Amino acid sequence: MSAVPYFQLKTQYNHWMNKRLYDLCQSLSDEERKRNLGAFFSSIHGTLNHILLADLLWLARLGLPVECKATSLSDILYEDFHQLTVARQEIDALLTNYIGTLTDADMSQLIQYKRLQSDDVNELPLGLILTHLFNHQTHHRGQLTTLMTQVGLEVGVTDMISMPTATTFLTTKYS
Repeated sequence: MSAVPYFQLKTQYNHWMNKRLYDLCQSLSDEERKRNLGAFFSSIHGTLNHILLADLLWLARLGLPVECKATSLSDILYEDFHQLTVARQEIDALLTNYIGTLTDADMSQLIQYKRLQSDDVNELPLGLILTHLFNHQTHHRGQLTTLMTQVGLEVGVTDMISMPTATTFLTTKYS
């Protein structure tokens, strides 16, 4: 599988899952979304914020026009759920557009970056960074679906192959 179509599929999945989960979370009260459920980032709201925060950090490192003033991976960027939702939609669109500009040759480009709380310079190929970015999202969305189930939301199937556009995308890109 060529790298670019793979990441295009991942952006579609990312957008699909984020929209589904945010839509479901709208049915919760602010208190329910922010209730400490013992998760690593405390709550549903805290986990949603963390996923967005990490995306912003990586996209800024890749030179995209975003800003993240976080000093910790658990910082709450948006207390207001509507603002968090709008920011998520904007970042999903930006990420989708960015992936659409890439070529397979770009995947080996080395990207230098610093971690949030370190001045050490690190360097990784773009393809590995993107793999990490999407894996990170999926990892924390898995935690999120557990939290949502705990508060009584029915999340449903989250498998990428169940995404409505998956079959069409794979048939178009790989036939």
